Amino acid sequence: MRGARPRYPVPVAKPVRIPTAKVALSTASVYPESTATAFEIAARLGYDGVEVMVWTDPVSQDVDALRRLSDHHGVPILAVHAPCLLITQRVWSTDPWTKLQRAQAAAEKLGASTVVVHPPFRWQRQYSRDFVTGIWRMADETDVKFAVENMYPWRYRDREMLAYAPEWDVTKDDYRHFTVDLSHTATARTDATAMIDRMGDRLAHVHLADGNGSAKDEHLVPGRGSQPCAELLERLATTAFDGHVVIEVNTRRAMSSAEREADLAEALAFTRLHLATAAASPPTVGPLLRPASPARPANPPAPATACAACRPRPFYTFPRPRATQTLR
Repeated sequence: MRGARPRYPVPVAKPVRIPTAKVALSTASVYPESTATAFEIAARLGYDGVEVMVWTDPVSQDVDALRRLSDHHGVPILAVHAPCLLITQRVWSTDPWTKLQRAQAAAEKLGASTVVVHPPFRWQRQYSRDFVTGIWRMADETDVKFAVENMYPWRYRDREMLAYAPEWDVTKDDYRHFTVDLSHTATARTDATAMIDRMGDRLAHVHLADGNGSAKDEHLVPGRGSQPCAELLERLATTAFDGHVVIEVNTRRAMSSAEREADLAEALAFTRLHLATAAASPPTVGPLLRPASPARPANPPAPATACAACRPRPFYTFPRPRATQTLR
C-alpha cells in the first residue's frame, strides 16, 4: 500500500573501508627477470609501489637508474631492502655498516620510508655484537625506518644450524621497527600470530608470502601454504596499520612471463581482498523492495541464530591451485 511503512527492518550493506597500507611488489618477485621488469609489471598490475631488493642486478644498485624507472612507470619506491643475502656479500662494500649507510642514503634520495635489514650472520662477529645498538643509533639519525626482519634456523635433514645472530627470532631483541615475513615463519616452524603479537605496534613492514614448513624458504603465493596470510591482512585492516605490505614471492619456476605475471596478479588480488574490512557501523533500516506477502504473519518468529560453523565467511577464499611453487 502506498505510503505504508515497512514492517520489517531491511539491513543495508555496510560500507567497505580500505586501510591506508600500501601494497608493493618486491623486485625479487620477478627473478630471474630484471629489476626494470619489476617496475613494468607493478605498473601494469596496479601495485601501489615497489620494494627494491639490492642485489647483483646493477640497476638495483644504481640510485639514478632506479629514480628514472620510478618516474617513467609512475611507480613510487616505498622501501629498500639492504644487500644482506649470501649472494650480495660484496654488493655496495664488504663492510655491513657501509651497506646499511648506503641503503639509508638510497632510501632518502628515492623517497622510500623503510630500509629492510636482516640480522647478521653468526660469523660476522663484530657486526653481530654491535648490531642492536648500531641499528638504534642509525635510526636516531634519520626519518627512515630500519625494520629488522625475522629469519629462521638453517636445516639439513635432521640437523639444525643457527646461522643468525643475535637471534633469528628478532623479537628476542629490542628494535624500534620490525618486518615480519610469513615465508620465514613457515621455515622456522614458529607461530606467526604469536610473533606478530610480540612485535605489537613496532611492526612496520610486512613481507607477504606463504609456506608449508619446508626447510627451504619457499615464498609461495599467499593462500597456497599453511601460514595465516588472510588472518594477518584482516588484522592489519582492523588495527589501522599504515606501513607497507610487500608481495615477496618466488616465481622462478613460472614457465613463462605470462604465468609469472598471473601469479603476481593473484597475490595482489588476494592481498587487496583481505585488507578490505566492513566498517563497524550498525545496520540501518531501508525501504522494502516489494510489499510483504498477505500470508505472512504479523509477528513472525525471530530466525534462529546460526552456529559459528554455519555462518558464512566474511571473505572469499581463493581456490588452491593445482601446483605449488617451491624454491630451487
